[in-house]
Amino acid sequence: MFEAQTDDSPCHDLSPCEGDGLAAPCLSPIEPQARISVLDRLKAIEWHLIDWAPDLAEEIGSRRWVRGFATFVALTITALALWPNFELQAAPSMRADESVRDEYRSQLIMPLALGGDSGRRMSAGASVANLRSAPERPRLALSAFVASGESFMRLLQRAGVSGDDAARAASLVGAQVHLDQIAPGTRVDIVLGVRPEQGAPRLLESLDLRAKFDTNLTLSRSADGFAVSTHAVAIDTTPLRIRGQVGPSLYRSARAAGAPLAAIQQYLQALDGHLSLEGDIQPGDQFDMIVSYKRSANGEGQVGQVLYAGLDRGDSPVAELMRWGSSNEFFAADGLTRPVVTSQSSGLMMPVGGRITSSFGMRFHPILGYSRMHAGVDIGAGWGTPIRASASGVVSFAGRHGGHGNYVRLEHGMGLGTGYGHMSSIAVFNGERVNAGQVIGYVGSTGLSTGPHLHYEMYDHGRTVNPLGSRMAMTSTTVQQIDPAQVAAFKAKLEQLKKIRPGTGMGTATITNVAMGRGNNALLR
Repeated sequence: MFEAQTDDSPCHDLSPCEGDGLAAPCLSPIEPQARISVLDRLKAIEWHLIDWAPDLAEEIGSRRWVRGFATFVALTITALALWPNFELQAAPSMRADESVRDEYRSQLIMPLALGGDSGRRMSAGASVANLRSAPERPRLALSAFVASGESFMRLLQRAGVSGDDAARAASLVGAQVHLDQIAPGTRVDIVLGVRPEQGAPRLLESLDLRAKFDTNLTLSRSADGFAVSTHAVAIDTTPLRIRGQVGPSLYRSARAAGAPLAAIQQYLQALDGHLSLEGDIQPGDQFDMIVSYKRSANGEGQVGQVLYAGLDRGDSPVAELMRWGSSNEFFAADGLTRPVVTSQSSGLMMPVGGRITSSFGMRFHPILGYSRMHAGVDIGAGWGTPIRASASGVVSFAGRHGGHGNYVRLEHGMGLGTGYGHMSSIAVFNGERVNAGQVIGYVGSTGLSTGPHLHYEMYDHGRTVNPLGSRMAMTSTTVQQIDPAQVAAFKAKLEQLKKIRPGTGMGTATITNVAMGRGNNALLR
């Protein structure tokens, strides 16, 4: 039988108990609990180890969860207890004297149609007297614009000018410039005066308009009636030069460089007559165009025709074309130094009209890079120019033929034959009989070719002969020589134009002397 221990010595084991995480001292079963005060218990707790805000989604129902929920409830009650007391009260009605109301009214922002400063329509007081008629402005200035298909007299009447004044003004303006030449969109500045009587149209005092690109016209009323005066506008005729690099599209590159649409169309047409726009222009080339251009002191511009069309590849020009002569057509810079071949005999006709760009005989081949026999003549012509049979015959070959590209050969009898190379397309077939002058194909640049032209050959019993000196061509070919003086004038003008810097140009007086060239019909002799 055991006896209970009555030792009053305190328990010194204050190590925390395991379980819920509270660091409370562990009491020995034999220690009297009254010996440890509540303050001692609180001091013994390691508060920093307690997780006051655990995740309420975990360990639901445990002591740790209950402690976290209690924390949440306590914080919520505290927040609600400290919530401020907001009250919404209506503003008291303004009970102030007239001066206070005027002060408030002056600070309002309201449309004038609603009374301006008060928001209420203001009615006239007893001191306001009604007028029988409102006074008008003594002068009224306005602008009108010429509409497409509208007469000048109708424009004036639409602006409020009386019929008599409009007819008189249109007559005086028409005496200075043809009214049909006034372009649609032209601005007319009109000043109207007082009415001669109530309900009548206002009197026309003056009008101003740009009658021509270089002329301003003013009409004014005086005691003696209307008077018309013209004023010349200063015009700068310096050509405009535009250069740029060719990208994927020559047209888009020129537009991106600021070239006018009409100038681009003329430029492409000029190049198309001397090279292929599809195959001879490469990305990275430099396009160069010089356009006649007028600039007025009013800030307006007027685009003219293209004077020069060039294309460069690196430091070498691919094309240098300039307008020249009475026909105002483009001529190549190197074309004037070569003879022009025409045919006047019915025995044999030239397949295309143009200049001989390479003669029969030994020459340095521009593509192969060495000298070899050139068994024909090259005739420069625009891409797609029709090629006609020199004489009647039978097609002995039509198709691809090595360096000749698309090639056609005709047999004319008596051992004579002709060949046509570098065609863009062929219009005949093997064995077909053709007549003299019949289209057999079109100029191109297929095969070993640097640009659009026709390679024209002639055969005498299978042997190539000079087409310009054969028994068929002797009586039908005329070679025209270029006047050396005109060649010098052409080169001088070309050099002068090429001195223009992109975006700028020569002076007005200088370009006037070289605008269209000189010599005209004396170019060939």
